[in-house]
Amino acid sequence: MLEGIYRISGYDFRNYIFSSIRRRIWYRVQAERLTTISGLQEKIFHDPACMNRLLTDFSIQVTEMFRDPKFFISFRKNVVPWLRELPFIRIWHAGCSSGEEVYSMAILLLEEGLYDKTRLYATDLNENALEKAKEGIVPLEKMKTYTNNYLRAGGTQSFSKYYKVIGDTVLFDKPLQKNMVFNQHNLVTESSFNEFNVIFCRNVLIYFNRDLQNKVHRLFFDSLESSGFLVIGEKESIDFTVYKDKYEELDSEEKIYRKLNRGASNER
Repeated sequence: MLEGIYRISGYDFRNYIFSSIRRRIWYRVQAERLTTISGLQEKIFHDPACMNRLLTDFSIQVTEMFRDPKFFISFRKNVVPWLRELPFIRIWHAGCSSGEEVYSMAILLLEEGLYDKTRLYATDLNENALEKAKEGIVPLEKMKTYTNNYLRAGGTQSFSKYYKVIGDTVLFDKPLQKNMVFNQHNLVTESSFNEFNVIFCRNVLIYFNRDLQNKVHRLFFDSLESSGFLVIGEKESIDFTVYKDKYEELDSEEKIYRKLNRGASNER
């Protein structure tokens, strides 16, 4: 099935962690009121809408504003001072989901006086998630949690300064979006599209097997400028990749690394 999905759609899930993929396949089997994986395979290959539903299931969408507040405090301490020295800042949020992390970073950089010289590139496999990210709309019911996260992350303003309430939703202010670029990008099959000072890819690599992790880490290494920063999720590590010795560890708990040497890697 995964081979067929790759040949038909171009989306490659063959090297995702099998247990995670299997759970999502069985979820879709039941959601389509089928009884077997063979039945799902036949349906997705003849029904594009069903294929899209399965691809959405494979694209994990878990995010929130200022998720893991201690990370943002560490970022202010360990990364922001270096960013101040740059004439222009390019940041890539890989696997941005519906964009909450991107808006969080925009707010942090705005408060640090760095946003005007920053371009935030946000990419994801899921087109629907990207559309939500572009809109900058989130449910009002989430704002209590987001406000608490913001304050714990070292926020210096009233969080409500950055959004407007419209009915049961919140719309983030347009000035936050002015330096954001949202694009669809497949970490598994596509190459680098710029050189970045910071790359975020938090809680995405945990779904990849070892070979695929190395492949994506090569993409990140080649996409980072000399002395650029790589940020991964708290449950992720570079220890078992071929890139372990190519970074300086700035925060072992919050998984912030700095590239040691410049140039494209030779590992394949």
